[in-house]
Amino acid sequence: MEPLNRSMEARRPARGKNVRMPSDDRSAVEPVRARTWAGLIGSVRIGQAAITVVLVAIGSWRAALDGVPLPWVLAISLVFLGWYGGGLLLSDRTDDRRLAAGWLLGLTLIWFGAVALSPEYVWLAFALWLLAGFVLRMRWAAALSILILAVVIAAPVLHHGTTSYANVIGPLVGGVFALGISRGYLELVRDARERRRLIASLVATQDEMAALQDELARTQRESGASAERTRVSRDIHDTVAQSMASIGMLARMAREADADTARALEQIASLAAEGLADARRIVNDLMPAELEQTALGDALERMLVRLSEEAGITATLQADDLPALGLDAEVALLRTAQSALANVRSHSGASRVVVTLADAGDAVRLDVVDDGGGFEPAGLEAGGLGGGYGLRAMRARLRELGGGLDVESAPGDGTALSAYVPLGPRSAAPERPDRPDDGDAS
Repeated sequence: MEPLNRSMEARRPARGKNVRMPSDDRSAVEPVRARTWAGLIGSVRIGQAAITVVLVAIGSWRAALDGVPLPWVLAISLVFLGWYGGGLLLSDRTDDRRLAAGWLLGLTLIWFGAVALSPEYVWLAFALWLLAGFVLRMRWAAALSILILAVVIAAPVLHHGTTSYANVIGPLVGGVFALGISRGYLELVRDARERRRLIASLVATQDEMAALQDELARTQRESGASAERTRVSRDIHDTVAQSMASIGMLARMAREADADTARALEQIASLAAEGLADARRIVNDLMPAELEQTALGDALERMLVRLSEEAGITATLQADDLPALGLDAEVALLRTAQSALANVRSHSGASRVVVTLADAGDAVRLDVVDDGGGFEPAGLEAGGLGGGYGLRAMRARLRELGGGLDVESAPGDGTALSAYVPLGPRSAAPERPDRPDDGDAS
């Protein structure tokens, strides 16, 4: 028997704040339809139980009129209904088809005993036909239905020595009708199961999409903030700091003039040094947190350690000794690695990822290779699931420095992402600012 709770429930979409329901009205209609089907299935099952109780009452009443002692009538009724009710309760806890078939066989044997006591219990055959069509596979349901029909036809002959066409045609039509109803009920249950599975899949997809959207939004916010910090840092370094350094240098050169002028120039030099110190302190504060007081390779190492600890993914870093990189180049490679590792964590299904930071002679190359499920790069960049936006953002950042991004992947074969930034004037950017030192702005 199909469990009542499972057959009546349709999983509802989670109401978390991160779930974004699509604009298509079907997303709201489907749960309502599922509940409607579940309600129909529950009504059919309740109706089946009610029919069984009514048939037991009719059979018991007619058996008592036929001369069966009342204690026997009550005993048969209680045993039959008790076994029937126990099976319903058991079906709420398990879907074991063999157990359900054994339960139906036991109920049929109880009915055989009742018919042996009085032919009036043939009324219960209709309830058995309903159960047979639902619990058993079609060939076994047909075989049991034929056996029950044979007992129904033979019961009047065994007890009264005679029968009639009505005792044959009536049960035959009733058996076929009951078997058809039960098979239709079974199809309703199967359809409800499939709908429940599809709704659960839809909810899971919505949750995943919400998580991906949140991750993308966070990454883009961090990327935008980092880009602005880098731009402001570069502008301050190239303008204010350089101007302050020039003022200090000119003031030092003019100190050999008369005493009053020298004192004024000394004050100018002091103020310029203070301004330069403030400017360089601002530049230091605007550097990306991951690159502050550390090298790019060390920042990547910390990211991989955190990935392993939080996601259980085996992460390995292979880094060469790199030439001095501009801050823009370091930031671009760092953000590319962050985006790639976020993809590995979120939806690659990978168990291992290898990050390589290599000196390719005229460029610095960053490779991120995982053993996940892979994807179709062309489809993703065309806009599938929003993932193409991340790739385009990475490419745009690298192209600003004369670099680029290559992606190789296929469903089931993992993903290899390779980013590069050229060494030379195009990647030159303000180096890490040192501590203020006597007005030197370089």
